[in-house]
Amino acid sequence: MSSPDQRRTPVRLAVIGAGNRGQAYLDWVRSNQDRAVLVAVADPRSSARNEIRRGFAEVHEYEDWRPLIAAADALELDAVIVATQDRDHVQPCLAVAESGLALLAEKPLGVTAEECETIVTAVQRADIPFAVGHVMRYTPYTDLVRRVIGSGQIGEVINVQHLEPVGWWHAAHSYVRGNWRNTAQSSPMLLAKSSHDIDWLMYVTGKTIDSVASFGNRSHFRESAAPDGSAERCLDCAVEPDCPYSAKKIYLEPTQRSGRVQWPATVVTDGESEAELIEALASGPYGRCVYRCDNDVVDHQVVALRFDDGTAGTFTMTAFSEHANRRTQFFGTRGSIDGDGDSIEVFDFATGERERIEVTSQGSFDAGGGHAGGDDGLISAFVQALATGDRSHIRSGPTETLRSHLSVFAAEESRLDGQTKQVVLPAR
Repeated sequence: MSSPDQRRTPVRLAVIGAGNRGQAYLDWVRSNQDRAVLVAVADPRSSARNEIRRGFAEVHEYEDWRPLIAAADALELDAVIVATQDRDHVQPCLAVAESGLALLAEKPLGVTAEECETIVTAVQRADIPFAVGHVMRYTPYTDLVRRVIGSGQIGEVINVQHLEPVGWWHAAHSYVRGNWRNTAQSSPMLLAKSSHDIDWLMYVTGKTIDSVASFGNRSHFRESAAPDGSAERCLDCAVEPDCPYSAKKIYLEPTQRSGRVQWPATVVTDGESEAELIEALASGPYGRCVYRCDNDVVDHQVVALRFDDGTAGTFTMTAFSEHANRRTQFFGTRGSIDGDGDSIEVFDFATGERERIEVTSQGSFDAGGGHAGGDDGLISAFVQALATGDRSHIRSGPTETLRSHLSVFAAEESRLDGQTKQVVLPAR
């Protein structure tokens, strides 16, 4: 590995975890191999390794991350992307920090406050370049919101109201049938899906969260809500045509219309044919009735936020919506901002005038569309920080990351026990 002032171009990367998130970051790298290149991948699935190495000249493959880290010097690595499942972040992140390599860790950093604190402590002790997958910090839309708030155009922000409309089919896909459906197997919904949002609210307002109170539960996706006559699987269900959460509607019918298996059906099967998709729906987890899964995460949640300056905000996450952009309202002392992820409307109290400002679209807001430029923005900034030795390109460092994660853990504790919780960073 090389020191910042001796950094090679292109930056040499390895990825641990070759799933959707690892693939998302490598899409940018494939198109910018003058700036960065993939030299190693670790994942137990050969199909995932084969896909992620596509487009690179020589990639060393490992079934486990440990021999990859052991070979870091021989591979002349500069940095590692850890994009494993949520519960598998800690050990590879600690190993990367101990090796002195730069680290980009997918969010959430860990699934408990203790895990997050352990990783942050290791990163700070090693003094390595460190970024977390808070991709919403890196979008053009975020830059616009921060610029307007920072200009003082709406005065001091006193309240903020933020909505994450997860979408009925996306909730069914990822949080009822999918990898993030069960807290014990992954993490609470607020951490898995909405840690982005809690982090983003602090980033755009420039405020830190002091305390939280939260309410929410799993109201609908449970067996007691199953329609009469429904079956264990959508392919066998008599009432499926009238069900908005039908696996046939979400995966099979889009494949039949387009003639190819595409996201999110690519999560359901490694195959490329309609027959292989049907087989996966007949036997795998994504073909199950949403009312008869082993899910336990919430399908709606509200968090009340108090910032350290005494101002306040609210955050709402709901599965029962269109799959749409997040929406935010900022209420300031001189004006307000309404934002929908593509544009903002600024209202000036003194003049009564409204100004609409749009941003250039860079893909859709969700994971399939690169988070509206956030995925590319993060990996580009991370590579730039390594190439120049200037860590200020990274917008999601250890302290900010720990505070946003601790805010999420506090909110989940509040949801469970009904008490307001303080957000306190550990003493250093």
